[in-house]
Amino acid sequence: MKLAHSAAALLAAAALPLTAASADEGMWTFDAFPSAKVKAAYGFEPDQAWLDRVRMSSLRLTGGCSSSLVSGQGLVLTNHHCVRDCAQQISTDKVDYVAGGFLAATLSDERKCAGQQAEIVTAITDMTARVQKAIGTLTGAALAKARDGEVAAIEKEGCKDPATERCQVVTLFGGGQYKLYRYRKYSDVRLVYAPEADAAFFGGDPDNFNFPRYDLDAAFLRIYENDKPVATPQHLTWAARPPKEGEVVFISGNPGSTQRLLTQSQMAFQRDVSLPALELYLAEIRGRLIAATAGDPEKTRTGQDLLFGIENSYKARYGQWQALLDPDFAGKLARNEAELRAKVAADPAIARKVGDPWGDVAKVQAVYRDIYKPYNWLELRAGGFSDLYADARTIVRAAQERAKPNAERLPDYQDSKLPLLEKQLTDDKPVYPWLEEIGIAYWLSKAREALTTDAPPVKALLGKESPEQVAQRLVTGTKLADPKVRAALFAGGLAAVQASDDPLIKYVLAHDADARAIKDRYRFEVEAPTIAAQSKLAQARFAVYGTDLYPDATFTLRLSYGAVKGWTYQGVTVTPTTMFAGMYERATGADPFKLPPKVLAAEPKIDKTKVVDFVSDNDIIGGNSGSPILDAKGAVIGAVFDGNIHSLGGNFGFDGALNRSVSVSTVAVEEALTKIYPAPRLLAELHGK
Repeated sequence: MKLAHSAAALLAAAALPLTAASADEGMWTFDAFPSAKVKAAYGFEPDQAWLDRVRMSSLRLTGGCSSSLVSGQGLVLTNHHCVRDCAQQISTDKVDYVAGGFLAATLSDERKCAGQQAEIVTAITDMTARVQKAIGTLTGAALAKARDGEVAAIEKEGCKDPATERCQVVTLFGGGQYKLYRYRKYSDVRLVYAPEADAAFFGGDPDNFNFPRYDLDAAFLRIYENDKPVATPQHLTWAARPPKEGEVVFISGNPGSTQRLLTQSQMAFQRDVSLPALELYLAEIRGRLIAATAGDPEKTRTGQDLLFGIENSYKARYGQWQALLDPDFAGKLARNEAELRAKVAADPAIARKVGDPWGDVAKVQAVYRDIYKPYNWLELRAGGFSDLYADARTIVRAAQERAKPNAERLPDYQDSKLPLLEKQLTDDKPVYPWLEEIGIAYWLSKAREALTTDAPPVKALLGKESPEQVAQRLVTGTKLADPKVRAALFAGGLAAVQASDDPLIKYVLAHDADARAIKDRYRFEVEAPTIAAQSKLAQARFAVYGTDLYPDATFTLRLSYGAVKGWTYQGVTVTPTTMFAGMYERATGADPFKLPPKVLAAEPKIDKTKVVDFVSDNDIIGGNSGSPILDAKGAVIGAVFDGNIHSLGGNFGFDGALNRSVSVSTVAVEEALTKIYPAPRLLAELHGK
């Protein structure tokens, strides 16, 4: 989902209690989907065959998006902003596929997306008892190591073919459940079609996270294996028809993260510490990038994708921060917790079993506040947005961790994670030295500011150099921009890394110990006791509200249900659909309401009564971008690309009266492929011809 701005006034009514799910609330796992509730509300009950077909046609993209299979030849529907990075990768100073769009005339013209992997869930298995048994009564470092070791063993046992399978143990309800997700993975993903950015993101920042919208935010990828398109007889049906107001619709995708189960002390930490710190970080990066690209067409081209993401992140986090600062919103969240605590206290058996997990979490937050700055700047933000620094640290840590038994490694370097990590590290991707230098210099300057000049880690990182001097020395001296160099170092392991004379590798080797030390403090003093407390909180919720609950989003496959419908706010009623007529009326010829030449030229041929975008009251969050929106027959009638401004509070709670998902209609996609970007090959494939 695209990220965007907000205002506190619009968020005042955004959160309702997360107790037993009501209305159309919920991002449900496929192994616990409430089909009976759907039938009661809409008269249609998805059976197991329906659920299995949708699950096997839904893909997770490693770039943080969702997608779906829409043909028998591995054709994948997603959003333009989900392939924007790929379009940037294949662009040059001669051809800009972000600005100008991309359309492969033939299969041989389809272009590989570096670092991309598509994954389909093939099985979900409950591993709660096994993981919780391994944890037992352990605390602190022992708890973290026991849990991580057991997870590593489960993932390794679960997938025998790392070339085609991926296993992931997913933590649900903060530790109340552990599920093993098995995936069929496809590591060769290629770009087929993407419109111009001005068509996909028409309206830009003013319209972002608002509705009405007029965005052609759709794109197509294709999955390959052995250099051939994958045969996918199991796929969704393409239905180029307009949505009907009130009809039941489903969204199958991978919502990234929600925080509806946080305690009041955890929300206070976000409100007072992490969100304001992140906003300052993003705001300054945004300013530096705008200043650096001003008047320079090539820097504007090479920096546009990063700037796009930073601006979106800034707006989304700002909206979340303002939601927590809003008295009405925060009051509702506080009452939710108070209600649960009162119900637990009223039942002596439950109270004895769970103790005081709220108090336990509050103690942890106090510890987190103490270590947040060094953890943030030495570990979380290390290297800023430098890809080269990230690659160097990955190479160094992977070498160090692979020298240990699998169960004793950091979770990111266990055997189940290595194939994707290696792919993303060694795939050929463009590197822009000017961006790399800004990223490293910015990180070092802000780390010095936050931790002080005299802090030993800062003195070690900088020595007698300025942040800019360190960044220039590292970026100009490193050879890690060459994927062959990265691959050789990764394959060579610890011996190759320790023998390397690459300045970036040597820099990480010299200074990463401080980052690893603070990372261990976070794992053992914050994460481990939080897991223990959240497991008790899950027991409390199940005991009070039953098990008919959905877990927070975890970037794993979920299914939501709802209806195509608008909303009314402060006396204004918003209808659920927009038409091409409105798009052309909105066009001014100036950014961000500038339509691309091809869209303008096609105006006489376009049926302006056809639907462009529409809204529904499905429960979604970031990560759902690219998700198919399905009718009761399981046919695709659109692709989700955003939420409305009220949905920013959806990170913490759901309001069925105001929260809306925004989708681009298949009608609009087909109209574009017919009259704006003629693509008879794609259209024939979508219709099974």
